[in-house]
Amino acid sequence: MSNLNEIITFNFESAYDCAYDLSMKKNYSPPKLYTAKGDLKKRWYVYFSFRDPKTGKLKRVTPFYGEAHKYKTKEDRLYVLSAYRKKILELLKKGYNPFEDNTELQTKQKELANTKKIASRKTEPTTKVQPKVTKKKPVAIHEKTIKEALDFALLIKKNIVTASTYNAYKGKAKALQVFITKNYAGITHIHLLTKNIMVQFLNDVLQRTSPRNRNNYRLELSSLFQTLEDNEIIVSNFLKKIPTLKAIPERNKTYTKETQEAIFKFLETKDPTLLLYIKFISYNFLRPIEVCRLKVGDINLRDKTIAFKAKNSPLKTKIIPDILIDELPDLSNLDRNNPLFTIHGLGNSWKATPHNRRDHFSKRFKKVVKEHFNLGADYTLYSFRHTYITKLYRELVKNSSPFEAKSRLMFITGHSSMIALEKYLRDIDAALPDDYSEFLREK
Repeated sequence: MSNLNEIITFNFESAYDCAYDLSMKKNYSPPKLYTAKGDLKKRWYVYFSFRDPKTGKLKRVTPFYGEAHKYKTKEDRLYVLSAYRKKILELLKKGYNPFEDNTELQTKQKELANTKKIASRKTEPTTKVQPKVTKKKPVAIHEKTIKEALDFALLIKKNIVTASTYNAYKGKAKALQVFITKNYAGITHIHLLTKNIMVQFLNDVLQRTSPRNRNNYRLELSSLFQTLEDNEIIVSNFLKKIPTLKAIPERNKTYTKETQEAIFKFLETKDPTLLLYIKFISYNFLRPIEVCRLKVGDINLRDKTIAFKAKNSPLKTKIIPDILIDELPDLSNLDRNNPLFTIHGLGNSWKATPHNRRDHFSKRFKKVVKEHFNLGADYTLYSFRHTYITKLYRELVKNSSPFEAKSRLMFITGHSSMIALEKYLRDIDAALPDDYSEFLREK
């Protein structure tokens, strides 16, 4: 008996169009995607229900997984699952029935594909002049306005991505609409939008900001446009054909021992809350946004642990080293649901989002510290993480091999892999060679 996996595989190898029986529609539910709320560690799949011949009721059949688990980004996984969903719907319309033997259906598909291959081989060139036929461009099924189309894509994304990613999508979609209204007033519907217009928009972003920001616009708008293509609102996502630009990555310099000590001593009296915020970055190796996500209840002083949402994990637990435990005040009387760091001290009510909190502390650090010490743009709050990871690695490698030092360091910093940690250490120049002068001197 031919199963759904075999038929789907064959459809991917030989795509073709075929009429289908509309009477089958009532026997199945439209295939849908299960995305595990965006968790890439779980399996994503396509599922649907089919009318059980015994009960006459719609019954959920075995989900189709395919090879979606091999794709490691949300965009790629959604792309391949959308293709699976489209093929499954095609098969259902052609008569596929999970409760019956579908060998005949698969055989017909193979015969039709083979017939097309033979016919194409038998076609002989001719000198006869053929009348020129103007091919009509494919037209999307739904002709929505640009605003309607982008709002639709955002609605789909809202239940898939995080709130911060959704807001980034929303902001860039709004910027695109403003640009089109200002420069292409006659372009009102999404099917009128062209690759050239998008190139002009990205060039405008580039001139006003940076290559990196331009690439971010391209990436996030491409994600929205891919959703529109998957839902047959546009014919194709031409943003994928627009190349990314080479962008020089931002570099946060590490502090010298003298500068770091001077900043800590200065903040002891000037801004103790900001100093403790910096020590969470320095001693626990948290990113600034991760510190801003912390709530009072995330600090477990009894077990000396801290729970937080990390860059590469929905929830991560790390130990709190004694050097940081000694700096913490009594938190027992604070509301566990309040942010740990707020504009008015520790554990107060503050309705700002984590990103707005991070912006506040970045500006606060600039005003209180950077201006006082006359530090350049390369010295940031993030620099403290680089500084202390560098310091820790150099101490570990004194009494162990580089691999042993990195293995222990990865366990402490929370990097997802040795490759990621090694790249990070190279980027911040944590590992430096010994003096090699003896090899250069003439003997």
